[in-house]
Amino acid sequence: MNQTRWQRFRHFIGFPASGHHAGEQLVATLGGAVGIVLVLAVTGALVGPLAALVIVPSMGASAVLIFAAPHSAFAQPWAVLAGHVLSALVGVTCWQLIPNPTLAAGLAVGLAIGVMHLARCLHPPGGATALAAVIDGATVHELGYRYALSPIAVNALIILAVGVAFNYAFAWRRYPASLMRYRGAPVRAGRVWPAISEEHVIAAMDHLNVVIDVSPEEMGELIQQTLAIAQQEQEAVLPVVQLGRFYCNDRPGQQWSVRQIIDERRSDKPDFDLVIYKVVDGNGLNRTGNCTRSEFARWVGSELQPRGRKS
Repeated sequence: MNQTRWQRFRHFIGFPASGHHAGEQLVATLGGAVGIVLVLAVTGALVGPLAALVIVPSMGASAVLIFAAPHSAFAQPWAVLAGHVLSALVGVTCWQLIPNPTLAAGLAVGLAIGVMHLARCLHPPGGATALAAVIDGATVHELGYRYALSPIAVNALIILAVGVAFNYAFAWRRYPASLMRYRGAPVRAGRVWPAISEEHVIAAMDHLNVVIDVSPEEMGELIQQTLAIAQQEQEAVLPVVQLGRFYCNDRPGQQWSVRQIIDERRSDKPDFDLVIYKVVDGNGLNRTGNCTRSEFARWVGSELQPRGRKS
């Protein structure tokens, strides 16, 4: 299989282009282990170790979201707590009203999804919570609707508390997502950003070292960092602007303008070189101004040679 086919296959199966840092993986692993140990201990004490083996797996799925993707909409406290509790109530209701276990199990999961959608608390592990209420043994069935409170609500609160406390130590993965504070890269007015490639996005993910998931705040930060990295690459190949030369911004219509560098002030650092220019044609005709050499180079679209003049 050649490289192109391999890349297409990876794209088809949704194989990610990059993974989390080793440190991030370790944090998620430890957090999940601590959370489940506490949940299993409490569940075992409340309903017995055998029933806990069926109930706890849904909390294991919640642990993956809370500790591996803490900024996911599925992992936020409302989704976790309400998703589990409402799904538990649906599951118990289906068990009590529908005599056929297979039909009851199917409806429990389906209705749980619908209820979570309506309550805006979609939490994938809630489906397992609803299913456990139907297929678990007599110990869980005897609990009735108390199943939703203890152990389900108790377990959800425990894993949420562990998630808040454990993730608080890491500024880039505070939980819940509302505790995050972002400082984006500054965006200058009038700046024309370069095109963004997949490589730029991957570089920004690596720079941020965050648990990437789709949330408005984190995606905004990712986009800003991507633009900053792309801009750095563009500035690395900026044209060399020189005294006496003529340059155009290549803008359409009334924005079109031609400037000539008429003087310059050099410094020890080229980025701080100052150029003085005069607008010799187009928008702002006969106006003079000054800016840093790099700012002028970013304005440049092309270099012009006046007619009848040879370089």
